[in-house]
Amino acid sequence: MIVISNPTAVANEIKLIHSLFEGGMDLFHVRKPSFSETEMKAFVTAIELECRNRLVLHNYHHLTEEFGINRIHFSSTNRPDNFQKTEGFTVSTSTHSIEEFNALSEDIDYAFLSPVFKSISKENYEPNVNWSTEIKKRNNFKTKLIGLGGIDAENINQALQFGFDDVALLGTIWKSNNPIENFKSCQQIVLSF
Repeated sequence: MIVISNPTAVANEIKLIHSLFEGGMDLFHVRKPSFSETEMKAFVTAIELECRNRLVLHNYHHLTEEFGINRIHFSSTNRPDNFQKTEGFTVSTSTHSIEEFNALSEDIDYAFLSPVFKSISKENYEPNVNWSTEIKKRNNFKTKLIGLGGIDAENINQALQFGFDDVALLGTIWKSNNPIENFKSCQQIVLSF
């Protein structure tokens, strides 16, 4: 299961990230669009060395070498058309329709498709399609399909039943009074699916 960082700083964020890793979080997407390069370096430096191989950088991709990170993410708007990934790197991207997902290059290892449900963290961001029928149009099986948007313990099973290969969590973690409990509840459902 993937967790995406809150776009802005959160109280005790690094401590929470370490707790999520201890709890079994597979990957942590560092999405801090307003961070300067200096802030990004400080943020990554604060994360324990043994966890850095599970970080995914959304920006400042050139920092991967400095920090021993081999995972990068492209938003749907900054994804290069003729991208060729470097050997040993994992590359992900964001998509917003099954057609966009189906058209992805084989160099993309996995892609978020959102929103699956009404977003917890973004105002007025909700699906305008029926995912149970949309996913049937999938013809790209080289890229792993990750559901994102409004996913929590109440609907995670439904997202997996739609046909998503996995899910990513954001709002249910960072907009909660109990982020670790929410993560563990979601994790139990995914593991038993």
